[in-house]
Amino acid sequence: MPSTDQSIVINRPLPSVWDSIRDFHDLSWSQNVVASCEAVGDLPGTEAGAKRVLNGVFHETLIELNDTDQIIRYSIDDGPSPITPDEISNYVGVVSLTAQGDSTLVRWTSSWESNDDSAIDFCHGIYVALLDDMAASLNESKLDN
Repeated sequence: MPSTDQSIVINRPLPSVWDSIRDFHDLSWSQNVVASCEAVGDLPGTEAGAKRVLNGVFHETLIELNDTDQIIRYSIDDGPSPITPDEISNYVGVVSLTAQGDSTLVRWTSSWESNDDSAIDFCHGIYVALLDDMAASLNESKLDN
């Protein structure tokens, strides 16, 4: 089963980071990677089953939002090659937070079923860019407070 595993430390306390990223429909912390986030349906971005479309091509569903353990688990239901439904299945992404003193370790993992590993570099690159955006955005907003 192909997978990716990326992480970054953000220089903000865990509750602050969690409050900034927990809404599945709000990716305002990633303006350099996510040009648009369209909520699909009536469910709020904090309820399992919420759907979104990122940048007009990534169709995703929130599987779990765990406020106790600070975990977001979601599926990618459709997307561009190499993550179309014809190329992969059972795609699950997980964002988890761990306190590290006054900082927060953000870990973003994903796994899926596929006959080849062609999506690994594609997914890894996106998640590294998202984490970099998250760190830059949240660290800047810390300075603004």
